Amino acid sequence: MDKPNVIGLTVLFIMEFPVEYIVLNGENLSLNQFIQGVREKKQVMLSEEAEIKVIKARETVQRALNSKRVIYGLTTGFGALSDVVISKDQAKQLQRNILMSHAAGVGNYLDEEITRATLLLKINNLAKGHSGIKLETLKTLVEMYNKGIYPLMPEKGSVGASGDLAPLAHMALVLVGQGQAIYKGRIFRGKAAMEEAGINLVDLDAGEGLALINGTQVMTAIGALTVYDALNLLKTADIAAGMSLEVLLASNIELDKKIHDVRPHPGQIISADNLRRITRNSEIVSSHKDCSRVQDAYSIRCSPQVHGASIDALHYARRVIEIEMNAATDNPLIFPDNDQIVSGGNFHGQPVSLALDFLAIALSGIANISERRIERLVNPQLSGLPAFLIKEAGLNSGFMIAQYTAAALVSENKVLAHPASVDSIPTSANKEDHVSMGTIAARKCREVLKNAEYVVSIELLCAAQAMDLFTNLKAGMGTMEAYRKIREHISHLENDRILSEDINTMCRLVHESKILSSVENKIGILN
Repeated sequence: MDKPNVIGLTVLFIMEFPVEYIVLNGENLSLNQFIQGVREKKQVMLSEEAEIKVIKARETVQRALNSKRVIYGLTTGFGALSDVVISKDQAKQLQRNILMSHAAGVGNYLDEEITRATLLLKINNLAKGHSGIKLETLKTLVEMYNKGIYPLMPEKGSVGASGDLAPLAHMALVLVGQGQAIYKGRIFRGKAAMEEAGINLVDLDAGEGLALINGTQVMTAIGALTVYDALNLLKTADIAAGMSLEVLLASNIELDKKIHDVRPHPGQIISADNLRRITRNSEIVSSHKDCSRVQDAYSIRCSPQVHGASIDALHYARRVIEIEMNAATDNPLIFPDNDQIVSGGNFHGQPVSLALDFLAIALSGIANISERRIERLVNPQLSGLPAFLIKEAGLNSGFMIAQYTAAALVSENKVLAHPASVDSIPTSANKEDHVSMGTIAARKCREVLKNAEYVVSIELLCAAQAMDLFTNLKAGMGTMEAYRKIREHISHLENDRILSEDINTMCRLVHESKILSSVENKIGILN
């Protein structure tokens, strides 16, 4: 049937069953659309405009080849071998060779979610029309994505300039029937996977192998997933801080709008507003408003300032990632309107590397202050609550070791937060003498996020346990809703039990935004 003329997200009705598509043109893929494609597994299609751009770029390449011009990566070797001219008869073999030689990755394979995300971003990158790839080759990538063929890409081996060469080479091998892929839960050789899915293999022409492996799509895919999850985590961290504020009998004076308006960092203002809304109408806070305590500890009093700084860092990282998701990161770049093929350095991952290093530091800070609130919750000398939040302490250890776990995760994050972007090591016989280590930054940042999710989950567990003690007082609107959601899945800790099960359940609720969604349904969307 004819392709509908659509922009953005559309629904194509086939028979009686709707199939949702994300339409890609290389220009305006949003973070939310990206998540719909990766996690909701919505299929993709190329816009008509994108197809025209891809065809025009390939025509530009073909004219250049016919004129026997010397063009990097099309008629020459790669990297330090760029001065070696390749004959027309060898052009196809050159493209297959680059996939095999550059598929030198090692270590564990990137998980299916990251692989799907990488495929999506590679398609969007090529749809921009500056790579010179054939339209048939790009459509084969689209078919692989839509049918769920996920190439196995080792996670290690990229230095983040000339982009993500090694992992993308492993991805591209499947197009020509080599490498390995997961299809319907089973691992196949590339050719067998394509046959099982009914997809024809690709015969690469001049420049196509290079177009497939040049670019920052792996680091950007990991970064985009991490940014999205961090957006939800930082809101959840405000919920956890609000619960801790209440059960530690802290003051809400430090949330006064006037305090934050005179230091107008956007993130600080956002976090303070979130905390005011989360704790609104709290009888627990009101019950001690005339107490003699002059000031709360920093981990409570400065939550908006600390959380807010991380929010600002996150929004910077999001801006960088969303730009990179729609960027042309090939080399060379094809400009059909000017009939030009230009070598440059858009494959260099420095913008992404710096942003994700910054985000890793910001997420480490969130875990750090959360762990300090956990310590205050379980330490009777600081909280006024039962030791380790358990009755018959001594016989029971309660949440004692949960705090150890949080401390271990926070300490690990301090190591992981060392920036990868400050390192560079020359490659390709010193031709590529400055690299970004962007993919290392991305992988580290995602690990920091996972650790931070666990720490915030432990704080929520401890705060909910403490809230059980306030049986005659109502908590704030947001904190009460968070408490109810927790207790739907995790019961009060009456006596010692295997805590890792509770922590893992809580972390799943945090990662899947179940706590956040419940609170937002009650008090409105948090900023």
